[in-house]
Amino acid sequence: MTPIVSIVGWSGSGKTVLLEKLIPEMVRRGYRVATAKHHPHDFDIDYEGKDTWRHRQAGAACTIISSQKRLAMIRDMDHDASLNELRDRFITDVDIIIAEGFKSEPVPKIEVFRKIMDVEPLCASMSGIIAVVTDAPLDPGVPVLGLDDISRIADLIVKKFLA
Repeated sequence: MTPIVSIVGWSGSGKTVLLEKLIPEMVRRGYRVATAKHHPHDFDIDYEGKDTWRHRQAGAACTIISSQKRLAMIRDMDHDASLNELRDRFITDVDIIIAEGFKSEPVPKIEVFRKIMDVEPLCASMSGIIAVVTDAPLDPGVPVLGLDDISRIADLIVKKFLA
């Protein structure tokens, strides 16, 4: 079963920036990485007038567009899919799934926290956090890593999930 770890933190904490640095490091080490991003609101990646948009307007519940190099699926959902459901139904042929968000999911989490934020770190009240990536002096009882310590963050992920 493909392991899942989620990068969590308050809005503006740097989750996406961390992923932009972490993914190439994992790929450099030879791992195939999938990502999943949770969005709390409705969204649409289809554009009015495009063929896939027209298919959906005609009533298709699922539309796939495929080429030699990419495949994309647009699927109507009647619920907010869990990470396990996303993995089991849609994600194949990867070594690990690194999610962004999904704070309430029962998966291991790495928190990104910046000292300039005027909030409590999630690790103070959230279970499942296995490490905190921060520039703040914290003692959360789990490993604390620097915001630019990408190699050590990757080491932790490899050791916990891929070794």
